Amino acid sequence: MNSTLNYLQNEYGPLMSLEALAKTLDRSPQGLRVSLNTKSDISIAINATKRKIGRRVYFKTEGIAKMIDGDIQD
Repeated sequence: MNSTLNYLQNEYGPLMSLEALAKTLDRSPQGLRVSLNTKSDISIAINATKRKIGRRVYFKTEGIAKMIDGDIQD
C-alpha cells in the first residue's frame, strides 16, 4: 500500500480532485460522476473519502490508495 499511497501523494497531494481521480481510474470525469451516484461497493468506498471545500469536491488520497490496494472496509 505504501507505494500506491506514496505515488498518489507525490502526484496529487493529500486531496485529489474529481479530474485527478478520474485520470487515476482511467475514467472520464463525467462517467465517474455518474458512477459515484450509484449504489455499489466501489462508489460507497470512494464517496466515504469525499470532502467538500466550498463548492469543490475532493477525495482523500489515502482512502483512494487503500481502495486501489483492496483494503476496503466492509
